[in-house]
Amino acid sequence: MADYPDDIFAEPPGITGETLANLGPLAPLAGVWEGERGVDVAPKREGARTQGYFERISLQPVDPGNNGPQVLYALRYHTWMSKPGEKGTYHDQVGYWLWEPATETVMHSLTIPRGQTVLAVGKAKADARTFTLTAARGSTAYGICSNPYLEENFRTDSFTITVTVHDDGTWSYEEDTVMQVKGQAEPFHHRDANRLTRVAAPTLNPLAP
Repeated sequence: MADYPDDIFAEPPGITGETLANLGPLAPLAGVWEGERGVDVAPKREGARTQGYFERISLQPVDPGNNGPQVLYALRYHTWMSKPGEKGTYHDQVGYWLWEPATETVMHSLTIPRGQTVLAVGKAKADARTFTLTAARGSTAYGICSNPYLEENFRTDSFTITVTVHDDGTWSYEEDTVMQVKGQAEPFHHRDANRLTRVAAPTLNPLAP
């Protein structure tokens, strides 16, 4: 825990609106990115199914937020995926990447239009080029929340994502979502991975100088 004051309503001193300069390990992720070689390993009736996908993800800086003395810098994101050669949506996801400098903590929130949301957490130095975040079902601080149908039939027990920033300016991720599928004895590892290339710079608050 950070050495925060006992007054939970205290305003943080010296908070700056320069989000891009204060994103720590998340700074290289700001912008709009595309990746054409995504790989998704998902559960199907006949077993694991591997599917390639195209992805476009926008990660835009937002003005810093605070919970009393706690200060968070953030990237708001939207990722959209489609199967190669198709125009329909394969996957859609929104959320935030958050950086808390005082505790060197990275948070990742994700929400998908299937009635599920996740808040994952990990530790990283401000100049880290790779970091891993996790979330577990049942946790009340960082965890996983699903609608009753998913909870009964495709229960998600844990989520892990590892992000790596590469020397050529690209970045990649590897995800492992451990699920208990109804009728199957062993947990299923739903895996996703892609490498992204920036196609546009980040957009700041339109009223910012």
